[in-house]
Amino acid sequence: MSVQALPYSEESMKDNRFRLVVSSGNRDKLREVAEILSADWLELLPLSGFPNAPSPKESTFSLEENALIKARTARDFTGLPSVGDDTGLEVDILDGKPGVFSSRYAGENSTYADNVRKLLEVLQAIPRPERTARFKTVVALALPDGKEKLFRGYCWGHLCFEPRGENGFGYDPLFVPHGKKSTLAQLSPGLKNKLSHRGKALRSLKRHLRKLHEGK
Repeated sequence: MSVQALPYSEESMKDNRFRLVVSSGNRDKLREVAEILSADWLELLPLSGFPNAPSPKESTFSLEENALIKARTARDFTGLPSVGDDTGLEVDILDGKPGVFSSRYAGENSTYADNVRKLLEVLQAIPRPERTARFKTVVALALPDGKEKLFRGYCWGHLCFEPRGENGFGYDPLFVPHGKKSTLAQLSPGLKNKLSHRGKALRSLKRHLRKLHEGK
């Protein structure tokens, strides 16, 4: 589906909906973003739906920088408020790795399964008490007036010894949140979004967007 770029102006807001561009080409992520940010006053527009939309060039320095790059790329191209995000799995015994390299841990163009397989190989001799980790999501908001804001969300837990569950994506089949016996991939989408790093960051963003929409 193609959507046309709309100018960020009083005219474009007459239907009383806040238009927000989501700078991501990951369908799994876009689905979660849509579920968490769903509101009758908010309209989400994927950057990939705009003709000739650019692909943000990610860095390898930090999740914060990657999120800002994505949000700025979308904002500058569309002229609309835009968000970008980046997520990393930080494993304690690996000194926070794979971190910013989480999506390409097994190499460029690696699949979810490739990354999971490599992580399991690296941790194969590590006992349960030492398999602690956390997910971190950074969401960046870039507004047409140049203002920017970051929102962070965390989820702590541990990594199991083999993938479990068919829901979720990425490292979800390995990650068991604190207080749960199931992996994120075994939880219902609603419960996962309630507990997850991405859910926490996006709900903070949503509260901020509501204030902007209401002019507060």
